[in-house]
Amino acid sequence: MNLDYFQLIDRIVDLNLDKKTITVEAQVPEKHTIFEGHFPGFPIMPGVLLTEAMAQSSGWLILGVLKFERMPFLAIVKEAKMRGFVSPGQVLTIEARLEHEGSGFAVTKAKGRIGKDMKCSAEITFGLAPFPDPTFRTHMDAMAHKIGFPLQAIAQ
Repeated sequence: MNLDYFQLIDRIVDLNLDKKTITVEAQVPEKHTIFEGHFPGFPIMPGVLLTEAMAQSSGWLILGVLKFERMPFLAIVKEAKMRGFVSPGQVLTIEARLEHEGSGFAVTKAKGRIGKDMKCSAEITFGLAPFPDPTFRTHMDAMAHKIGFPLQAIAQ
């Protein structure tokens, strides 16, 4: 995770476009200023960042399913549940499944766990739009490479 740049996904572990699922991992930093205030003496990952990590994981899945032809933008978070604490140094595994894609929207269900223990879950809706700018698309291509997005999975 690189919290300063809001990059919450370190690597894609599995992307299955036939089943419309993705699994990613994110190493929570051992030290970061965010833990100084959340909470002193008891540092835990903020729920809003766990939700964002699930949204980013879902976004990479949608990008793959759509073959990078449209960009997902967060629209709605439903049923977000924080089920336990995520602490500095832990490896967060997030799994997401695409439930619906059509009419300009996509819906996923995502869950995050540490080992076998579920820590968070949510249903997330995204608006789908063309990439807003060629520079942004270039940035997304570079990020895909950095986190190990299997580009052969979307090659035609």
